[in-house]
Amino acid sequence: MKKLTSQTTLLMILGMAVVTYIPRVLPFLLFREVEFSPFFKDILKNIRYAILGALIFPGIFLVQDDPLFGVIGGLVAFILSYIGLDVVLVVIGSIGVLYLYTVFL
Repeated sequence: MKKLTSQTTLLMILGMAVVTYIPRVLPFLLFREVEFSPFFKDILKNIRYAILGALIFPGIFLVQDDPLFGVIGGLVAFILSYIGLDVVLVVIGSIGVLYLYTVFL
């Protein structure tokens, strides 16, 4: 097996950056002039809740030996997302509450 040189590693990183950048910028370029219907805009606004549910719900009861640990994390995530916080803040908030739960209980 060949050893990776720093030049090969840099080219791989640049290639991965380009490959992940293209799908992110392509919709902006293709749909710049398109005006979406209010129904479709509502669907797009609710995608974050669907993603959050798909990421968190399966692991709620399987996260540790204590089932309450997962229920608390899921409940905090639900409340924070219902308030309208960004997904990153919801995840950070849930992690913070679960950290406090493990430290103090």
